Amino acid sequence: MLADHQKRVTMWLYVAAVLGMPVIGVTLWAWGQPLVSASGEIKLWVNTIWSSENSQQIADWYSLSHAIHGMLIALLGRLVVRWTGYPLILAIAIGTGVGWEILEHTDWVLDRFREETLYQGYLGDTVLNAVSDYVFMMSGFFFGWAVPVGWTLALIVALEILAATLGRDCLTLTTLQLIFDLDAVEAWQQELNTTAPPD
Repeated sequence: MLADHQKRVTMWLYVAAVLGMPVIGVTLWAWGQPLVSASGEIKLWVNTIWSSENSQQIADWYSLSHAIHGMLIALLGRLVVRWTGYPLILAIAIGTGVGWEILEHTDWVLDRFREETLYQGYLGDTVLNAVSDYVFMMSGFFFGWAVPVGWTLALIVALEILAATLGRDCLTLTTLQLIFDLDAVEAWQQELNTTAPPD
């Protein structure tokens, strides 16, 4: 009986996971975020964090951070699932995924990001990018739940190194800079910024 109840709850949570996309989209659109980039173009990938198209298109270096967010929730969930059950872990993944995309666009969070030189002028994501980030996050969660823990940990480390090395920002660096704002890290990040005016 309990197993049947959990299956029904899980089924409705999968529906909720899909509904998370329009919830994010409608909320951000109602708050004034543009549906797509001001350029009117829709691109699959933006390769530099300094582009005006960053956080405006389907994917960029920060998409990896969202996937890692999902994988981390899956890893933590696997530690406690015997006490909580899978539906609660799935609900947390959906809640944090939707919640972050909305919270990220509050004035408090946007202002906090803008305090960092790297994010000055940041106006928030387009609806397209925010919904895509949520899809990356949920994909990371389902991946982290389905594959062995070792593979998930290895992929998290690989993605962080890849994003930090090529993109010059990753989940670890973003968190570090928001907390400590280290000048040395910022200087290293700016080394590949071809859009910055010369000194």
